[in-house]
Amino acid sequence: MTGPQTITALPVLPPRAADCHKGDFGRVLVIAGSRGMSGAAILCGCAALRAGAGLVKVATAAEVLPIVATGNTCYTTAALPQDADGFIAATALSLLLELCTAHDVIAIGPGLNRSPGLTGLVLELASRVAKPLVIDADGLNAFIGQTERLSSGQKHRIITPHPGEFARLLGTDTQTVQANRAELASDFAAKHDCVVVLKGNRTIVTDGQRIYVNTTGNPGLAKGGTGDVLTGIIAALLGQHLAPFEAAQLGVHWHGLAGDLARDQIGEISLLATDVLDFLPAAIRSCR
Repeated sequence: MTGPQTITALPVLPPRAADCHKGDFGRVLVIAGSRGMSGAAILCGCAALRAGAGLVKVATAAEVLPIVATGNTCYTTAALPQDADGFIAATALSLLLELCTAHDVIAIGPGLNRSPGLTGLVLELASRVAKPLVIDADGLNAFIGQTERLSSGQKHRIITPHPGEFARLLGTDTQTVQANRAELASDFAAKHDCVVVLKGNRTIVTDGQRIYVNTTGNPGLAKGGTGDVLTGIIAALLGQHLAPFEAAQLGVHWHGLAGDLARDQIGEISLLATDVLDFLPAAIRSCR
């Protein structure tokens, strides 16, 4: 039995038509944030805008919505019911289903935190929303012990775990993941009919049939918030009509390249997730 095909060529976004409008480039819904984690929602929403989404709405816990709303005046926001800990409550399900209906792509997970209510909420959304879905961070933790819920008949799922998150999904340890990155990622993608973006040095993108090993990026990206930026970038590319594998592939390349450009100006030690946002336009221009 042969392994997945190695892909090296990058997809390219087509030029924008002169008579285009914002609806042509995707309506992205970001479900993110909680008490103490408003920055994750801001970073993800800003990244989706920077990566070309036509419209972005950030849905977050009501308590942190004022902070998130001031993070960028170019996205809109939606306040969600929250629990006593400041996390999005399970009672937000009906409102979120309504919001998902009005959007083309959903990104979920950055800064959500963990609770039984959130686990149930994420699982319900994954099973009932047929739109392209990017799942990151605490969104992934909802599937621990029940990864079969990722392949519940819905297509266009992209998961973006770091090695520790992927180890929890597999029920193993980080060392095992790091020693078998390509094999474990491609097997999981094939089994669960999703695209896996296994982050880290030489990030892997695979749908089980194809595999791409990213060559951009540097140790400066090993800092809180950079994964939230990547989630927003990939969601924006889905909104611009790239297929899931291609959106993930181009997204990790842009993200790593922005980090490389930032490193060249700032250095690895001082590099912040917001610097990746700042250098993303230059990275995108260099790829066109």
